[in-house]
Amino acid sequence: MTARKDWTGWINVVVASVIMLATLPGRTQGLGLITEPMLRDLQLDRVSYANINLWATLLGAAICLPIGRTFDRVGLRIATFVLTLLLAVVVWTMSRLTGGAMLLFWLVLATRALGQSALSVASITAVGKSFGRRVGMAMGVYSVLLSVLFAAAFVAVGNSVRVSGWRTAWAQVALGLVLFAAPVVLFLRERPADADPDADGADGAGAGMTLAAALRTPAFWIFGGATSLFGLVSSGLGLFNEAVLAERGFDQQIYVTFLAATSVIALVGQFVCGWLTLHWPIQRLLSLSMFIYAAALAALPLLRTLPQLWIFAVLIGLSGGMITVIFFAVWRQAFGPAHLGRIQGAAQMLTVLASAIGPLLFAQCAALTGSYTLVLWTLAPCVLLLSIAALRVTIPNPAVVS
Repeated sequence: MTARKDWTGWINVVVASVIMLATLPGRTQGLGLITEPMLRDLQLDRVSYANINLWATLLGAAICLPIGRTFDRVGLRIATFVLTLLLAVVVWTMSRLTGGAMLLFWLVLATRALGQSALSVASITAVGKSFGRRVGMAMGVYSVLLSVLFAAAFVAVGNSVRVSGWRTAWAQVALGLVLFAAPVVLFLRERPADADPDADGADGAGAGMTLAAALRTPAFWIFGGATSLFGLVSSGLGLFNEAVLAERGFDQQIYVTFLAATSVIALVGQFVCGWLTLHWPIQRLLSLSMFIYAAALAALPLLRTLPQLWIFAVLIGLSGGMITVIFFAVWRQAFGPAHLGRIQGAAQMLTVLASAIGPLLFAQCAALTGSYTLVLWTLAPCVLLLSIAALRVTIPNPAVVS
């Protein structure tokens, strides 16, 4: 029986990675693949599109809380299957747009509501409910699978956009959601509320805090705030990364190499963090990763040479990989499985809202000062403060039902 439980958990890890892959048309990176040809086709300027995208992000984040409640009550498999099919309809409809008037409506649905919000919560919850003490290791493997799947998808969709145009590529994505992602969701196996995904029953399976109780704990706000701040910085830095490096004297070719290097280093960070969750308290891991991230942000405006850039790449890649795993893993460990969908929905909403603000902060800083230095040196101490706070926070006992 134990072997069967183990296999069920790892099958759910694979299914969850496919669910997260299905969010590609709802993510900034996915939409970035079609942004330029779509703007030309729909005759939209960048400022208008940026405002549309901002409001789509803010409005779409509102679904995180109710969708988490739906997963807890209805069940993950059926709800996620339906959401995947709905996202396919939205993506296909976007591929048929003839003007920009309805773009906001469809971006709200595709970019944040169904994609980054709903299906992201479903994916993380699927793994969280499948493991107990080993959830950190499972999330490490899950994170690596995501990196591989998204890398392959970016290449495939990018080539399709270049060869066939954005409309055809987007229609193909919709078809992939129907023929591949939705059927894979049906392989998801949910455990009864009182079942223990780990044989030792170490975390009080079936029990757990309610969302209201979780929101009253410092742990929720320290971990939620840390990962949200990471999302804010990474979204702003990710969108303007080339410009930030150009300000330091690095050209576009170096920028591309830098992105590839940090992606590989992040995989190492994910594996290492997943293994360390079996041996270190997750508070210590968060503190270490945020300290490294703060150091990287503070050092970025000082970079002048290639060796310095590669040291920065190691710092930013390792810390980013670790923070990603921690965000995926902490909620089950801290609050138990009973209301995991609601709690992760609330955490996801925080990260989506922060990610919407990040690019605006970076853009406004560059517009007002002509440089990104001020925003980086303002955010680095904030990250450091959360690193210190993480060392002092106590993880709740998930076996206690609140």
